[in-house]
Formats: sequence, C-alpha cells, structure tokens
Amino acid sequence: MIYHLLYPLSDTISSFNIFRYITFRTIYATITALAICFLLGPMLIRKMQTLQIVQQIRSDGPGSHFSKEGTPTMGGVLIVFSVVISTLLWARLDISYVWMVLTVTVGFGIIGFVDDYRKLSRKDSRGLPGKSRLIFEFTIALFIGYLLFLKPGFETTVTIPFFKTVMPDIKWGYVLLSALIIVGAANAVNLTDGLDGLAIGPATICFATYLLFAYFAGNIRIAEYLQTPYVPGVGELAVFCGAMVGAGLGFLWYNSYPAQIFMGDVGSLSLGGALGTVAVLTKQEIVLVIVGGIFVVETISVIFQVGWFKMSNGKRIFRMAPIHHHFELKGWPEPKVIVRFWIISIILALIGISTLKIR
Repeated sequence: MIYHLLYPLSDTISSFNIFRYITFRTIYATITALAICFLLGPMLIRKMQTLQIVQQIRSDGPGSHFSKEGTPTMGGVLIVFSVVISTLLWARLDISYVWMVLTVTVGFGIIGFVDDYRKLSRKDSRGLPGKSRLIFEFTIALFIGYLLFLKPGFETTVTIPFFKTVMPDIKWGYVLLSALIIVGAANAVNLTDGLDGLAIGPATICFATYLLFAYFAGNIRIAEYLQTPYVPGVGELAVFCGAMVGAGLGFLWYNSYPAQIFMGDVGSLSLGGALGTVAVLTKQEIVLVIVGGIFVVETISVIFQVGWFKMSNGKRIFRMAPIHHHFELKGWPEPKVIVRFWIISIILALIGISTLKIR
C-alpha cells in the first residue's frame, strides 16, 4: 500500500524512489510486524485472561505440563494480524504471489481458530476431527496449486537440492505436490508446538532463510548466477517473510520460557501453511525438508511411534512423541530442549542455503 501511494511520487520527489527497493521494504515490514506485536501483545494477553481463553492441557502429556494449565492461548491471532497488516503496508499488492500466501496464512489461521475455539468451548484438548481439518486444509492448498498451474510462466518443474540439472517437470502432479507440501508443513509445525517457544523459534529461522530464497528467485541476475529458477515477481515474498520474521520475534518475546501466551493452532497452522506456500512459490520446495528439518523429525517421530505401537502390540520407540517430549522424559529441562532445537534449526538453515552453491 505504501509502495503504491508513495513510489509514484518519485518522479517529483526523488527520495521516494527508495520505496522501489525490496530490501528497504522488507526491513520495514519486519520492524512494523515486530512493533505491532510489542504494542498489542500485553493487551492481548490481558484480554485472553479476562475472557478465560486459556490452554487445556492433554491428560496424556508430560506431568510437568500441568502447571501450564490456565496460560492464555490463541496468541497466533497476533502473529496473523501483524503479518497481514505489515505485508499489506509494505508489499506490492499487484503481485499475485503476495495474495496467494496471504490467502493460505489467513485460511489456515481460520481453520486453527475454529479448532482452538472447539477445544475451549468444550474444555477439551481435542478440537476439530482430524479428517475434517485435513479436508479444509487440502481445499485451500489445492486451490493455490491449481492457480499456480494456470499461471502463465510459472514452471511445474521441481528443484532438487544438490543437483543442478535434475529438475523433473511433473505438470498436473505439481498441483498435488504443492498441496502436500503446504498441508504437510502446516501440520508439522502444529506437531512441534508443544514447548514454550519451540515452534516459533525454528519457524522464524525458516522464514529468514526463505526471505533470501525469495529475493534470489525474484532477481534475474542473482538467479542466473546461482543457476536457480527465476520466478518474476516472487521477490515480493521477501517482504512477507520479513513480516513473518518480525512477528515471530515479537511473539517470541511473550512465548519464550516460561510462556505468557501460547500460539494455539491458529498460529501453528497459519505459520506452517505459509512456510509451505513460500517454499512452493520460490521453487525451493524440496529444500524445505532440510531447512525445516526440526519439523520433519517431529512429524516422523509421531509416525514411527504410532506405526510401531500398532505393529508391535503396544511397544514404543520413544518414551513419548513428538520427540521433544521424549527428551523431556529423559530428564532434559524444557529450556535446554528448546534452545538445542533452535541451534539445530540454525545449522539446518545454513545447510539449506548452501544447496544454492553445492550442486
């Protein structure tokens, strides 16, 4: 919005030419989202406490978590609000990719909101039935994949990390692949959201990484130099990713151990869905497995645990899944689990970035 209002004035006032630069607008999208979180965070926490919108703790979870009962939840509303406002202010609104990622962010946020509301209204840790939630998620994700398939100039090839020339064109299959990545990322972040700051930390690191990917993919010179897919207009997603980084840092201010507020499904689903969408739009789909490795491992731990439990008549691989609970039950203090997972996320992000050159 600011771009459309002020950049046209650069013909008469040269200083307004600065709004042309994605880097400038990305920085201020980050600061704006961070400022919104700092400004509205305390008010939201007080309001949630007044309305008794508080966390319901799973009865089968670690015993140490019962002390968190009554902590305000649905803080993801703050993340979504700050990201949407910041993006609308600083991004170019004539770029369809911006609207696609905002659609997923808000759409998945609404699904999470309904899920959280059902938990609160029923005072039960179970929300929307899993099948119903997946149907809603896939409906949105398939819609985005279909729009991409129809978009002139958008390639349906898949970028394979570490390989320069291996880029299979899967045509219609790209619609399904896009949907699987978006829905998979959303639910992976949702599974990871079990400790104070555990999900928002790696998510912020992932968005910072994809901020770079978006900028590189949208710049024809850099894309040609790195020999990566050039996607005209996708550089504007750097502004969105910057807003996510700012919102993530702002929310972490209140969500770090011991948390004053939890993000709830409204936050985890919107974050994960947005991350998966950015990975698809920037043509760095598969490298998300590396950059978001923490989310992948958390998901795999649940799949293996449930699968082995059914196959072996009640035996377990981990003491509890997702895997962060396993380390808790081994005696690791919660802050140690969280910070170590953050450190691993940073290492994985660096490896992900290195795939641009190691091919």
